[in-house]
Amino acid sequence: MTGEQDWWFDEAAGPLVRPYAMTRGRTRPNAPNLNLVTQIRASATPSDTSSLSPEHLQIIEICSVPLSVAEVAAYLNVPLVVVKVLIGDLVERGDVVAGGLFQTSEITDTKLLQAVLDGIRRI
Repeated sequence: MTGEQDWWFDEAAGPLVRPYAMTRGRTRPNAPNLNLVTQIRASATPSDTSSLSPEHLQIIEICSVPLSVAEVAAYLNVPLVVVKVLIGDLVERGDVVAGGLFQTSEITDTKLLQAVLDGIRRI
């Protein structure tokens, strides 16, 4: 059933929400240090999320484990610049933390570390 209400959805393409609508016209993130490999994780105590967009909420949800900005963009299936703007909003609010690599477990196997180092050197 198609009608006037279904103009925003295309069978082949899915929702037709333009990226500038998700970011309210912004093209640059509030957090200028975000790049493809910057790790994002949800903060332990997020603020009131009732005013956030569905995309913001999805970022908080998937970042319960640390993910790179590129991974977040892939999970949301939106352009990288849009994800950077959305993450910048969440960093500013304190809902997510952006930084270097967040270590989730301690690696004590030196043979594994040496094998990784050797593999990187071969590249």
